[in-house]
Amino acid sequence: MHRFPAVVALAATVLCAACTDNPAKPTPTVAPSSAPSAAPADDYSAWQAGRSTPVADKLYPEHGNSKIDILGYDLELDWQPPKKLLTGTATIRLRPVAAATEISLDFANLTVDKVTVDGAPATGTLAGQKLTVPATLIADQPVTLVVDYHGTPKQVSYPSHRGDAKEGVGLRPAKNGGLWTMQEPWGAMTWYPANELVSDKALYDIAVTVPAGWAAAASGTPGPVEGNTYRYTSAVPVAAYLTTLAVDKYQKITQTGPHGLPLTYWVLPKTDAKLVPSLKKSPEILTWLEQKLGTYPFETAGALMNGSISAMETQQMLSMGRSLKWDPAFFEETLVHEYAHQWFGDAVTPSTWTDLWLNEGFAQYMQFLWEQKVQKFSDAQLEVFLRQRDAELRKTVGPPGKPKAANFAESNVYLCGAAMLKELNDALGDAKFFALMRAWVAEHQGTNQDRASFIAFVKTNTGKDFSQLINAWLDSPKTPK
Repeated sequence: MHRFPAVVALAATVLCAACTDNPAKPTPTVAPSSAPSAAPADDYSAWQAGRSTPVADKLYPEHGNSKIDILGYDLELDWQPPKKLLTGTATIRLRPVAAATEISLDFANLTVDKVTVDGAPATGTLAGQKLTVPATLIADQPVTLVVDYHGTPKQVSYPSHRGDAKEGVGLRPAKNGGLWTMQEPWGAMTWYPANELVSDKALYDIAVTVPAGWAAAASGTPGPVEGNTYRYTSAVPVAAYLTTLAVDKYQKITQTGPHGLPLTYWVLPKTDAKLVPSLKKSPEILTWLEQKLGTYPFETAGALMNGSISAMETQQMLSMGRSLKWDPAFFEETLVHEYAHQWFGDAVTPSTWTDLWLNEGFAQYMQFLWEQKVQKFSDAQLEVFLRQRDAELRKTVGPPGKPKAANFAESNVYLCGAAMLKELNDALGDAKFFALMRAWVAEHQGTNQDRASFIAFVKTNTGKDFSQLINAWLDSPKTPK
């Protein structure tokens, strides 16, 4: 999740910034292509690991398509800094969940050049933030959609009063010709046609070609650099909001984490120099998290620095905004938070945005425990702080289990969720609580979960019914006693 100073410090306060959504104007229909692209492979077995059960999101029904399950995205991208021009080809393997007469995906602010479905020319219509392609879809019979497109990316807005809402979400050019994105709860649609459902995880292959002297960093496992083309693969399914891309005149730094885990950092040599020592504490942070949560759930880790005023848990490659004017301690606390999300949010992801507390409450609680380790404050002090802030946030924003569409990812889902977990931790003791957390991730990795499944899991694994405690902390308008 985006991290903003007001959310992470013990003295956190809710900041407000007005934000409205401005959908893109309709774009004329793209005529059928005269020459079909290469025919897709008939064998989709290699993409079955990307199979999901899409769930329509009640908070944001205008985004995503629950009738389609994306199995895999293959993105071939080219970025030209002087022109601020992105050119892309998205090859999308998708499984129709039900019979339909069209493919509808989220896509914004770019121009579609050509569309094919299973190699045959097709039309593509852009209206608002949707790309619609007529197609005869049969349930569970996969098809391949190929979309060629170009343009200058532009971010879109999202509904929140957070301080970082003013910068919007999605891919955007930097003043120096670079490129970067932050994109929760949506924003992937600003650089490729995407199914912006948190419940639709998919496999990814991302290739980005840049001029000499520039480098491209993206989510996933770094692959070979071929000339000026940088490649990344996500062999573990990823929700669209957890993908990332950045282009800059980066320096690449590599390091080894616990049990030989490859770590990669992308920094600007002069601008980011003061943060490199903190980035290099990643092995220590990850070792501490593994002691609590179990083995890190992916094959690589790392972080890229970009121009944001926030930070985000993009899968296998954290997105850390350099515009926050970090001090080392706060930067390291945020690294803990975003790395903790690799377990809570990335490996195990909510089914809908209503259960965002499953991401943020867990990551925030781990951050507080790290701060407690470093700053040496007591459990009693943490309890007093949590209850005071919890009461303030429930009054101003509401309980974390009943988020409002206009208040996406505000402080209540972080801090109130963390307060609930502390109560559960106190009730179980450290040994049983962290055994529970390790089992939660180990048993549900790669899936989407919700409140009901968490409550049932806790009961099954502890032999006790904690539903009253969990529901009270998620739903009560006042801090539970």
